[in-house]
Amino acid sequence: MAVIDINADLGEGFGIWELGDDLALLDVITSANVACGFHAGDPLIMRRVCAAAVERGVTIGAQVSYRDLAGFGRREMDVAPPELTAEILYQLAALDGIARTEGGRVAYVKPHGALYNRVGRDPVQAGAVADAVRAYDPSLPLLTLPGSAVHDVAHGLAVVAECFADRAYTPSGGLVSRREPGAVVHDEEAVVRRAVRMAVDGTVVAVNGDEVALKARSICVHGDTPGAVSLARSVRSALSAAGVVLEPFA
Repeated sequence: MAVIDINADLGEGFGIWELGDDLALLDVITSANVACGFHAGDPLIMRRVCAAAVERGVTIGAQVSYRDLAGFGRREMDVAPPELTAEILYQLAALDGIARTEGGRVAYVKPHGALYNRVGRDPVQAGAVADAVRAYDPSLPLLTLPGSAVHDVAHGLAVVAECFADRAYTPSGGLVSRREPGAVVHDEEAVVRRAVRMAVDGTVVAVNGDEVALKARSICVHGDTPGAVSLARSVRSALSAAGVVLEPFA
C-alpha cells in the first residue's frame, strides 16, 4: 500500500501583500513548508500559519531560502558556506521559536527556489545547508529531490525525497527550469494523473516522453499558482480514491 505526504509552500505573503490561500490549503495538505522571512513571510504571517497548522494537525516545515525578498528567492546567489549555514540557522531558529509558542515545532527543513535547485547539484552549498540543520537539530530531515546532492553530504541526517505533480521533468529526473516554457503544468486533470502515477507507480513522464523512476515519500503542490486550492483538493481526492494512505513523513 502506497503511503504519501502532500506538502505545499505557505506563508509566502509579506506585510499587506497576500499570496495564496494558506488556511484553505491547510485543510488539504499534510505538511506545510512555511516561509521564514528571507524570500517571503514575516513574523506575523509565520505565527498565523503555525497556529493554523497546529490547530489542524498539519506538520510544520521550515522553508529556508537565499536572502532574496525582492526576487522571491528565485535568484541564484553565491553565498560563502559559513554565511549560508548561519543564514539557514537564523531562519530555522526563528520559525521553530514561533511554532513552539503556538504548541508546535519545526519537524523538517526544505530549501526554497534557487537554493533548492542549487543544492540539488552543488555539494558545497548542499553541505552548508546540511551543516545548519545538523547544528540546530540533527533529528530534522531534509526534503529534496531524489537525485539531489543533499543525499551525498547529509552525513547522518535523514533525507526525504519528494516529487512535484505540477512541474515538468527532464529525462535525468530534474525539474525543468521555470525560465523554460511548459515548466509548470497547469491542466488540472494532467496534474491529478501525474500525482497518482507518482504515488502508486513511482514514475513520471519527462518532457521528451521518457518514463523516469521517482522514489518519493512526499508530493508537492504549489500554493502560489491560480486555482491552487482546487487543484490540491483534486490531488488529495484522487490519491485517496487510488488507495494511497495520506500521512506526513515527519
